[in-house]
Amino acid sequence: MKSKLSRRIFISQMLFAIAACTTEPPINRRLVIGVITYGQGKQTIERFKDFHKYLSDKMKAMIEIEPAFNERIAIERMKRKSWSLVFATPGLAAIGIDKYQYWTMFPLQLGSNSRSIIVVNQGSGLNKLQDLQGKRVALGQQGSATGYYLPLFNLYGLTLASVKFAATPLSALEWLSAGEVDAAALSLTEFNLYRTKLNASRFKILFRDSHQVPSGSLLCSPLVERKRADLIRNHLKKAPTSLIQETRYIPNASPPDYKYMISVVERVNTISQNVDSKPVRLFN
Repeated sequence: MKSKLSRRIFISQMLFAIAACTTEPPINRRLVIGVITYGQGKQTIERFKDFHKYLSDKMKAMIEIEPAFNERIAIERMKRKSWSLVFATPGLAAIGIDKYQYWTMFPLQLGSNSRSIIVVNQGSGLNKLQDLQGKRVALGQQGSATGYYLPLFNLYGLTLASVKFAATPLSALEWLSAGEVDAAALSLTEFNLYRTKLNASRFKILFRDSHQVPSGSLLCSPLVERKRADLIRNHLKKAPTSLIQETRYIPNASPPDYKYMISVVERVNTISQNVDSKPVRLFN
């Protein structure tokens, strides 16, 4: 009886060992890639078409490109760890790294005019930041370095009549043009891009932040196993040059330094609890 039981145990152990050796790693699980579109979902999907095909073929996995309209939605996705990889803007990258344990796989290309600015209408009589006391200001969504965090950081100490949150930088400029707000915050790059869609001559830059905003990053979720993440990174390093240029990541560069950006986010979080109230008091 004992001999039969021993044989059964031995056979069970052998079968378990064989199964363990022959089981392939779980490489065919889904990978969800998050990107911010600002309403240009179709164009974004088209831009990532080659990236999608390349990574699907190399990883033998189901790849899904998931557009998010703006940073606020992206933060919710990252908070839930819904995205495996994220093409993150600078503010979003700082939050993802600091709060949600994402890490930088590659930096993204940085625009030469990536600075936060506050814009007003010509003839408004507004000439310096202090002139925005008691005024209506359009900000970007929480998560935007140039449209939300840096502007609020620079407006510390003021009391605004109200803050209106624009879903996209273009919306902020449209509100300013229509007189719905007295000032709008966005990046210099976005301003140069979108003002041509409106009457560019009617705007002037009231304030320009002196800090160069760090580049965004291609982030990786902490839920992606490190061996699998390393495999993804190796494939992306060897990707065709055209694909790298289309998706704007830099395969052989050091990660951006987000220390200052993280400190700005933390500072703003201490003064922005009442940012939806009227008036908006931006001080502790």
